[in-house]
Amino acid sequence: MPVEHDVKDTNQATGGRYRIEWAEMEMPVLRAIRERFEREKPLKGLRVSACLHVTTETANLMRTLQAGGADVVLTASNPLSTQDDVAASLVVHDEIPVYAIKGEDNDTYYKHIHAALDHKPHITMDDGADLVGTIHKNRRELLQTIVGGTEETTTGVIRLRAMAKEGALEFPVIAVNDSNTKHMFDNRYGTGQSTIDGIVRATNILLAGRTIVVGGYGWCSKGIASRAAGMGANVIVTEINPLRALEAVMDGFRVMPMMDAAKIGDIFITATGDINVLDQAHFAVMKPGAIVANSGHFNVEINLKALLTMSDGEPKLVRPFVEEYRIKGRPVYVLGEGRLINLAAAEGHPASVMDMSFANQALASEYMIVNASTLAKQVYTIPEQVDMEIARLKLEAMGMKIDLLTPEQEAYLNEWREGT
Repeated sequence: MPVEHDVKDTNQATGGRYRIEWAEMEMPVLRAIRERFEREKPLKGLRVSACLHVTTETANLMRTLQAGGADVVLTASNPLSTQDDVAASLVVHDEIPVYAIKGEDNDTYYKHIHAALDHKPHITMDDGADLVGTIHKNRRELLQTIVGGTEETTTGVIRLRAMAKEGALEFPVIAVNDSNTKHMFDNRYGTGQSTIDGIVRATNILLAGRTIVVGGYGWCSKGIASRAAGMGANVIVTEINPLRALEAVMDGFRVMPMMDAAKIGDIFITATGDINVLDQAHFAVMKPGAIVANSGHFNVEINLKALLTMSDGEPKLVRPFVEEYRIKGRPVYVLGEGRLINLAAAEGHPASVMDMSFANQALASEYMIVNASTLAKQVYTIPEQVDMEIARLKLEAMGMKIDLLTPEQEAYLNEWREGT
């Protein structure tokens, strides 16, 4: 029986399979989990609807869940993040229904969301909380059979915690992003490298000597700022949180309001999870030729509606993923339609760092099924021992060893009577 799907071209499946296997070589932790899942089948009979970036790394996660006995459906979590050959390979070689086409319009994106939800999932797996949001707003009949969900990214966790605070969240969700083996590595090293990669691929500009303005100083922005500085850029950080701003200063970066930075920046990169980080007032004072990019999950951080209103006319596509807006003849360049530049113009995070992120996703699904009866309608973090086990497996795969406490050292750490 043919697998239901909506992908660009199934003839691309062979190339997609080669790339999936290439990524798998860099994902030893997930590979170890898949080997155990194949033996134990902890997800047997479980229906999973996943809304994630359709990349080679995600493909290996889907294959891991399938090996564990899950019945999996995958849709894209961003209209520009799909790798079409990967989507084709999952359909052809793994018989996994996939609904994702790179560059799909907004209507198609949400049609695909609903197609994934037609699977009547027991578990949702989100990157941005679009599945959870759609269920709560439009598909509430599905709440009867849903056990819980997992969430991959900062933006999604923000949305879910807001829902939980209002008492609107109708099932438990594990915030995978809150695991140390996720955000400390994926967000920082993955986003840092892949964001710079996307900007360079889209523009082919030299970063050395440029002034790069980074919006925010959370884990993703820390990685971006660090990598930009490593490429020789002069980095400015903007923040609303005094603690993070102070940290940026101590890390050697200039910190100032975005309004001041807008006048001197050459390249602007947002990664905050909030709207209108770059707004009309900022566009009005930018230098001719300023480049604007976003690495936050949704395309709301750059106020493109305001920019279009200010512009002399419609934007002009001057390179793939580079649109030129003109404000009284002054050019401002927007990359990747203001969407995730690391996935719009590049390949996203390297597989090695996604190995830990998706190990968290796989183990979170297992944890959810085992503990569902005891979990309230709240947002949870994976237990620390699971986090530590993922770190241990990653170190082991890298050939690294660490010390162990001696019995005397362990006793000392648990003895409060011992003095100096």
